[in-house]
Amino acid sequence: MSSLADAVVQSDLDIAPLLLPAQVLRNDAQAIQAAHELAQVARLNAAKRDQQRKLPWAEIEQFTRSGLGSISIPREYGGPQVSFVTLAEVFAIISAADPALGQIPQNQFGILNLLSGSATEAQKKQLFKSVLDGWRIGNAGPERGTKNTLELKARITANGDDWVINGQKFYSTGALFAHWVAVKALNDDGRQVMAFIRRGTPGMRIVDDWSGFGQRTTASGTILLNNVRVEPELVVDNWKINDTPNIQGAVSQLIQAAIDAGIARGAIDDAIDFVKTRARPWIDANVERAGDDLYVIADIGKLKIELHAAEALLRKAGQVLDQVSAAPITTESAARASIAVAEAKVLTTEISLLASEKLLELAGSRATLAEFNLDRHWRNARVHTLHDPVRWKYYAVGAYRLNGTLPNRHSWI
Repeated sequence: MSSLADAVVQSDLDIAPLLLPAQVLRNDAQAIQAAHELAQVARLNAAKRDQQRKLPWAEIEQFTRSGLGSISIPREYGGPQVSFVTLAEVFAIISAADPALGQIPQNQFGILNLLSGSATEAQKKQLFKSVLDGWRIGNAGPERGTKNTLELKARITANGDDWVINGQKFYSTGALFAHWVAVKALNDDGRQVMAFIRRGTPGMRIVDDWSGFGQRTTASGTILLNNVRVEPELVVDNWKINDTPNIQGAVSQLIQAAIDAGIARGAIDDAIDFVKTRARPWIDANVERAGDDLYVIADIGKLKIELHAAEALLRKAGQVLDQVSAAPITTESAARASIAVAEAKVLTTEISLLASEKLLELAGSRATLAEFNLDRHWRNARVHTLHDPVRWKYYAVGAYRLNGTLPNRHSWI
């Protein structure tokens, strides 16, 4: 075993995800209600989990048992196929309570959408049914030490009637909690495939070495793959997704934006609560309560307006995705979806960072005490918004609106 794996390993013997029966929700209203119920529970100890880097096992199990994990599965495969508007709102609700809990299943939904566009009928039936039954999907796509996020060193090769994968992954959000680990690798033809590996398969080790200062409890660490056997029927030719226009990137980015919107909601709620209950007024304000300070009132108003603007663009982006996905997707409609989501992503990024910083400014010095752990909002916003640079969202929108330039097609636009 490598020195990395000798460090701090959460293996299948140390922590194994439960496989409990899951409900199947039937409509958007049920999904929203389940999200609120989960958020109510998750909010109770979110600050303590972050402070102690304690993983949200009970909360992610509730997420799955409630049926939230399968809300995007198409109706023809037994799922509720909620709207993209609802999908975004579910993630925003959960992330307002605990954005790490929101991020853990984030990749599962991107992968489920990818399966709809690139998996065989048999693969879709098997994998969709497993998620309906309560299986979770974790991510093993990105790697460290490569030229960019699209380059892969992991390889899948033929081994008799099966395949084997070798490589090393990082930023493997959701993998520690998963029953399926979806591994991206290059095949013998140099094409990217996605192999679904059952948790506990010999040769696969999941290392909980995520040390980011934000989103601390996502376990977004390393996966080591040493001659891991893969069944041929579980190897998805995901390279096929790029053969036709698609909204894969837009769907992934919609969820990212929803998580950031949730972070902003949580930060503003905590700012209002702290100002009302704990903050002292500034002496020159000549008021009895911090909440009567005219400048504080104005700043809270500004934060709420900017949050509502971001939420409005997030809903609009969901509506555009719903419209585009209801008809055969064209190059032009795929671009329209990506641009709508990019516009939302700009505002959700900016309000999550602004709100989490303003929280401390408005609440005052006492708000920086470790007992409150309010800095987690900024740490979470700063880390999660680094998934892709928002400056390129401005460029994509400007190039599209000014020159009609269609955005590149990948998972980050």
